[in-house]
Amino acid sequence: MLQTREDPMTDTLASRLVELLTPVVAGAGLLLETVEVARAGHRSTVRVVVDLPDGQGDVGVDDIAGATRAISEALDRADPVKGRYTLEVSSPGAERELSAPRHFRRAVGRDVRLTTGAGEVTGTVLRADGESVTVDVGGQERDSAYADLVGARMLVRL
Repeated sequence: MLQTREDPMTDTLASRLVELLTPVVAGAGLLLETVEVARAGHRSTVRVVVDLPDGQGDVGVDDIAGATRAISEALDRADPVKGRYTLEVSSPGAERELSAPRHFRRAVGRDVRLTTGAGEVTGTVLRADGESVTVDVGGQERDSAYADLVGARMLVRL
């Protein structure tokens, strides 16, 4: 759940932000996906990615707006980010990375690209449980254990 890109200081800050923001985001009816802190000189950017719980569709503009207000208020109260910063709140996006079983459950019926040590597989998610995902690849069902996946991403086909 935690992503950082800079130095150990931003890593520690991101960890504190995850603790602070998880209940705030849950209070807005969403799940906290990632928190990333990037520093550029004296300024920081705090990027927060939120998602809806399983089976509830896609994150909408109103969801993002509500989450942004709640997160901003929590950051103002706790003041964990020293100095000036920019807050960016977003959803995972259409071609989101899939990294947790719930991501795969939400992807049922959608096209994905799975990467394993043996190569890539592109197909439609048929089902997903706590251990593996089943994808239709050209009419053939292929099971992949999450532990065997190097990467997975939703695909948007036009």
